[in-house]
Amino acid sequence: MSYYTDRPVLVTGAGGFIGSHLCEALLAAGARVTAFVHYNSRTDWGLLETLPPETRAALKVIAGDIRDPFAVQRAVNGQSVVFHLAALIAIPFSYEAPASYVSTNIVGTLNVLRAAQEAGCHRVVHTSTSECYGTARYTPIDEGHPLQGQSPYSATKIGADKLAESFHLSFGLPVVTLRPFNTFGPRQSARAVIPTIISQALDQPVVKLGSPEPVRDFNYVADTVAGFLAAGEKDAAIGRVINCGRGEGITIGETARRILALMGSHKPVVFDETRVRPKDSEVFTLLCDNRLAAEVLDQRPTVAFDEGLRRTIAWIEGHRSAYKSGLYVR
Repeated sequence: MSYYTDRPVLVTGAGGFIGSHLCEALLAAGARVTAFVHYNSRTDWGLLETLPPETRAALKVIAGDIRDPFAVQRAVNGQSVVFHLAALIAIPFSYEAPASYVSTNIVGTLNVLRAAQEAGCHRVVHTSTSECYGTARYTPIDEGHPLQGQSPYSATKIGADKLAESFHLSFGLPVVTLRPFNTFGPRQSARAVIPTIISQALDQPVVKLGSPEPVRDFNYVADTVAGFLAAGEKDAAIGRVINCGRGEGITIGETARRILALMGSHKPVVFDETRVRPKDSEVFTLLCDNRLAAEVLDQRPTVAFDEGLRRTIAWIEGHRSAYKSGLYVR
């Protein structure tokens, strides 16, 4: 039997990219999954809508707002493990609406931690981001690397990480902070660079990109989800921050060339100044030191980068109407 068999589990941010894949994996592992999605009057469950009908039917879906402590408390009550993924994550929009990132990412995390403490949950897996490290002072980046808030988004995630740390140290809450590097795969929106490149290559005469020089560590979504599952199970992970990434770096420009080659496309890649971050906000190198994940979580990447790209290309080709490829998604 799986550790998750018949275990009540809550996923916040379940309607998002990683959240929807995590819900799917937890159901496959036998968990009783409650999916917390952002309320809207259309009863739209986000990317959970793309799951097969039998998978959706196995979920208990709660619509609410992570900023509302009462809604969060009701969702957390009775849960054994809480995977907290709900967040505002688009870096460019954080320059325009920083207050919304504070209320969602910091206050929302506080609501989850307090509710889990009161409910006596066995584990909280809090989602961080490699953006918390800022531009690397050394590579590969391990968990001891200094944190630097180079965008309002990353600053709020650092604040949320420190709240999670404080609830473990102050109250003994069994928290694990998983710090994914750049995750990609099917269902990801054009807010992220890989779907942006693919969708433009399919439907636009040119592929527009911002700075081609930054280096990223792209990890396929199934491998990131495996990290979450292990973080929810392994007792040795409690109280720790653990990176989750491939341990391989590639520039954005080379990523675009790799994608176009796999698609058999010869469309030109052109520089678009509107997609460039403010000078001192750009994070130039993110390269994961994933040794702690291998040691504590027994988790290692299994999907090769090109194979992950092929799967992502195939999904976007089959869902072209979901992508407004002519627009810059902030």
